[in-house]
Amino acid sequence: MSVGYKDDQNDWVTVCLKYLLFVFNFLFWMGGAAVLGVGVWTLVAKSDYLSLLASSTFAVSAYILILAGSLVVVTGFLGCCAVIREQRSCLSTYFICLLFIFLIELVAGVLAYVYYQRLSEELKQHLNHTMTENYAQPGKEAVTFAVDSLQQDFKCCGSNNSHDWTVSKYVVSGQAEGRAVPDSCCKTITPHCGKRDHPSNIYKVEGGCITKLEKFLADHLLVIGAVGIGVACLQLVGALLTACFIYLLYKEEEEDFGAL
Repeated sequence: MSVGYKDDQNDWVTVCLKYLLFVFNFLFWMGGAAVLGVGVWTLVAKSDYLSLLASSTFAVSAYILILAGSLVVVTGFLGCCAVIREQRSCLSTYFICLLFIFLIELVAGVLAYVYYQRLSEELKQHLNHTMTENYAQPGKEAVTFAVDSLQQDFKCCGSNNSHDWTVSKYVVSGQAEGRAVPDSCCKTITPHCGKRDHPSNIYKVEGGCITKLEKFLADHLLVIGAVGIGVACLQLVGALLTACFIYLLYKEEEEDFGAL
């Protein structure tokens, strides 16, 4: 096989890898936008409910995705510049960035999966206590707002059922002013509507809030985990392509140096 043929073959492979990396960077940007979007969506959509959770794992997973998505946008630009210039130093930096983002997204995905496994137990242990002990209490305005939003959004009353409110500090202390349940349990909210706890007036037979909040959070966690791990796998493909491109550039430099 002639030297000229080898050179042409190497050039062809280099050009193919170069275009593949451009395609990857486009997918990389799309993946970064998806990661960033899911992170923001997780925090913005029903973010009030985060104050009802005992741990911050759910929020941390979302923040990690936002960080990773932001890094992807910047790194994608770096990758394009590195491929165009064919500079091994820039490509090596890009390669390291890909591995770093891969680890970040993998951590987010794993956190989401682990939290998904213990979500039900956490809600069963803490949601009822949070609602009955902290609702309408001084300094617990965030919890009060979250509970009211939860009951209205999911059409539920109490953690397990409306009877949970009978032992709450809110009702027992007299703050309720004769209400059996908070007004947010009412199907149509009017002042002091919580005094009448009939199924026609409140969400009494629709089920408690635990199961509905659990399903909502579980759906979000599945999306976080799937996006985090899915885009992390895309990073590995990009890292492999980049490593091959760096190797080819290195070989070309060696051959050029040897020809001198």
